[in-house]
Amino acid sequence: MKILLDQGTPVPLRGHLTGHSVVTAYERGWSTLRNSILIAKAQENDFHLLITTDQNLRHQQNLSGSHLAILVLMSASWPRIRRRIEEVLDAVDSMEPGDYKEISV
Repeated sequence: MKILLDQGTPVPLRGHLTGHSVVTAYERGWSTLRNSILIAKAQENDFHLLITTDQNLRHQQNLSGSHLAILVLMSASWPRIRRRIEEVLDAVDSMEPGDYKEISV
């Protein structure tokens, strides 16, 4: 699966997403893009999943009709995310096109 980590998503998560192609918004030069443009760019570039810590994304964007799955981590704290890493990985592996999930960490 081709995964995009949004700005603010802890980069150490990448090391746990083995078997996936993981790129950060920063690496793509997209770290300052507004959410609507970031989502459009991710879709144009055939990303399957966006992992973000932006809890307002669902309320700011019309996600209907999108083939991009979105996983929202409800904290940007790597120690908190690391404690729930199995739940995060299970969510990643179960995501289908257009899915939206939030994980409380």
